[in-house]
Amino acid sequence: MVNVSEVTAEPGPDLLTPDNCAVLFVDHQPQMFFGTGSGDRTAIINATVGLAKAAKVFDVPTVLSTVAAESFSGPLMPQLADVFPGQKIIDRTTMNAWEDEAFVEAVKATGREKLVIAGLWTEVCVVLPALSALAQGYEVYVVTDASGGVSPQAHEHAVQRMVQAGVVPVTWVQVLLELQRDWARTETYLPVMDVVKENAGTYGLGVVYAQAFIGEHAAG
Repeated sequence: MVNVSEVTAEPGPDLLTPDNCAVLFVDHQPQMFFGTGSGDRTAIINATVGLAKAAKVFDVPTVLSTVAAESFSGPLMPQLADVFPGQKIIDRTTMNAWEDEAFVEAVKATGREKLVIAGLWTEVCVVLPALSALAQGYEVYVVTDASGGVSPQAHEHAVQRMVQAGVVPVTWVQVLLELQRDWARTETYLPVMDVVKENAGTYGLGVVYAQAFIGEHAAG
């Protein structure tokens, strides 16, 4: 039951904030995209870049990882690498990133307990670290539109498996707006609007339209 005397206007502890989460990008590489068939690959690329920009705007710690970059899968997609120039990319041999010591140490170094994960493929390189991190006490959120599987069924079943285990599915715009959460936060308002206009499709066009008629501070 609700104790009305204890109800206050403050966010719940389950919400993502710039201070409590880290974002992990796993295997957004050419060969992995070639095998992705669960949805429009251009849309996945756009969502991935949008998520990366969201993390950058709010200075959220990020971990970038690839698998077999030089022998099979190719480099991290340049659009993602460009958001974090100079950041080390952890290359692995393991399909499960959580079985790579350097990856896990990088996650631990963030000091965050909420992990936001996106990657290719959903049914392998996302499921495996997501369930592994969950088993070790982390709260895990998977960005489903910045991830993809080899087929719609593979992606859907992977998401279902993770949800049943306790992982929370989210989208990249959801993460962006949850981090902002208040349009009165002027220090990130304009950068967030830039990300929306560049990567949020018709939502971004709506912001362009509103700003053209109302002014540059039209709320998103």
